[in-house]
Amino acid sequence: QVQLVESGGGLVQAGGSLSLSCAASGLSISTYAMGWFRQAPGKEREFVATIGRTSRTTLYADSVKGRFTISRDNAKSTVLLQMSSLKPEDTAVYYCAAGSYTEEFRSPSFTGTYWGQGTQVTVSS
Repeated sequence: QVQLVESGGGLVQAGGSLSLSCAASGLSISTYAMGWFRQAPGKEREFVATIGRTSRTTLYADSVKGRFTISRDNAKSTVLLQMSSLKPEDTAVYYCAAGSYTEEFRSPSFTGTYWGQGTQVTVSS
């Protein structure tokens, strides 16, 4: 059974940092591009970041560029999202996803191959 399990969410003050982790089981993440999305209450899902199979390619949403860093460890089947200089508008449920290639993550029609259940990130002002 394939599972993507996010962890590391929580409550943080504006300007603070959090590190999210996505642990995969039942699949070899080395064969997938991986990424993060978020969804705030009443808003549509938003692309955050993606990373290619070999970590050579990373793409970020303009809203998080320079503040968030995505990385992966294929041997540990883990994808990380390090978030710094957090803002209240970063408040959302963050989801990990697996896909075929990095560019597709930015498409509004992205469906993904696998998704996690999400972890809540709340940034207080």
